[in-house]
Amino acid sequence: MYEDAEFAAPASREAIDQIERWLGPPVPSELRDLLRHTDGVRAEHGSGLVWPTRKIIERNSQFRQDADFAELYMSFDQLLFFGDDGGGNQFAHVQVPAERPDVFMWDHETDERRWVARSLADYLQRRAGDDDW
Repeated sequence: MYEDAEFAAPASREAIDQIERWLGPPVPSELRDLLRHTDGVRAEHGSGLVWPTRKIIERNSQFRQDADFAELYMSFDQLLFFGDDGGGNQFAHVQVPAERPDVFMWDHETDERRWVARSLADYLQRRAGDDDW
């Protein structure tokens, strides 16, 4: 789907489990399966279609703990960010109150969180297409 896609080596089970230890709720099954095959996918001129496990932990921790973000935006605790569009918008699964396979986009300029795909596979297909996020 992506001519410029770059795939990393598979993430270890321990690296994926660290996401849960650091951030709380279980990693959605579809994301866990993808990370077992590749620890991140870069494409579309370097955007992070799916971040590596280390970046998932770092970015989610930053979003949840940054005092400036807490003043500017609604809470990020219910989201598990896993990718970006290269322009500041982030993509996430909703983790609380229950895991959902849907993907939502967080707009960094408006703090809007909107549904964009019914699953991780659907998200990847839509990103490869002409959908205007």
